Amino acid sequence: MLSLSVNEGRAELLDKSSELSDVRADIEVAQDNMQRIELKKAALQNQLAEVEKRYGEIAASLKTLQAQIEQTRQNLGKNQQDRIIYRREIDKQSKELAVQIKSAYTMGQRDKLKILLNQQDPVLSSRMMLYYNYINKARLKKLSDLKLAIQFQGRLDQQKDTETKRLEQSLEQKQVEQVDFDEVKQQRSALLQQLLRDFSSRQHQLADLKESENKLRGLISSLQDEKNALTDTPTVEPPKETAKPEPETPQIDSNFAALQGQLAWPVTGSVHKFGSARAGGLWDGVLINAEEGTEVKAVAAGKVAYSGPFQGYGSLIIIDHGQGYMTVHGFNQSLYKREGDVIAAGDVIASVGKSGGRKQSGLYFAIRKQGLPIDPLGWCVKKSTAK
Repeated sequence: MLSLSVNEGRAELLDKSSELSDVRADIEVAQDNMQRIELKKAALQNQLAEVEKRYGEIAASLKTLQAQIEQTRQNLGKNQQDRIIYRREIDKQSKELAVQIKSAYTMGQRDKLKILLNQQDPVLSSRMMLYYNYINKARLKKLSDLKLAIQFQGRLDQQKDTETKRLEQSLEQKQVEQVDFDEVKQQRSALLQQLLRDFSSRQHQLADLKESENKLRGLISSLQDEKNALTDTPTVEPPKETAKPEPETPQIDSNFAALQGQLAWPVTGSVHKFGSARAGGLWDGVLINAEEGTEVKAVAAGKVAYSGPFQGYGSLIIIDHGQGYMTVHGFNQSLYKREGDVIAAGDVIASVGKSGGRKQSGLYFAIRKQGLPIDPLGWCVKKSTAK
């Protein structure tokens, strides 16, 4: 009986060991699958970031082309008006010159000879000669004016041809850019659908949001640390004989702390309040609903600390306003400023988009003080559209 009991115990241990091995194998398979899923998701997110970057570049190019086309059309319109004015002036001067020529022809050179030979009334002869010379000078002036008007008309015609060619080239380039834009837009849509299909679970969304927020906090903290390090580092002056003048670093002309409650919003639209729910998480800024392509403006003077793609926030631009304050702008379509650019309040820094994998356009806007989020609603002018 004892031997049987021992054997049964050994068999049970073998079974448990086998089950444990199976569990470990299952865990390894699950970990491998999770790793493959994460790699696939990272690859898709990188592709999406590249596509969205290209999307923003083409959108900015199209906007520039459209402005050039409008300016060229205005130039052509003004050119047409000027050409009409000078055509009328040429016609007017031609008619006046024709009258003068006809009068001169009627008088003829014999009349001038008679005046010169008339000795009966010298005073009258002198007056007549002055009048005759005046008529000739007036005729020459008309000829000169007419020549200048014709020359200017010729320059206007050349300008018209140049502007017309420029317009045609811009329109052709716009058509090419529009085709590229539509293709990139389709690529973005396909990638976004794949990401939503494969990683649309609530667990994935929450994990992505937390990861993106943590990375953004880390970025802002590193930017603040870099600035503090530059400020705290003592400067060592080189010997006078080797000293070279260094370019002055532009100073941020902004007392941001004094602007509380007076800042204009970077874009007009309905505002989702600071701290409102976002897919189970919390916003550390606000979301401003606005149409794609709408201009985003700096709320105060500052210096661009970051400009580029960033996971979860798409095309991101961060402005350092001094005194430890920074403003953050995410989900942009196009970025118009680069790192190091010094800007003034009201400067256009970006355009509203839906980068970062968003389905709806809008602007993520946040204010940070020493890396910590503060409520934009307490700093920007009150809006009746806040929600």
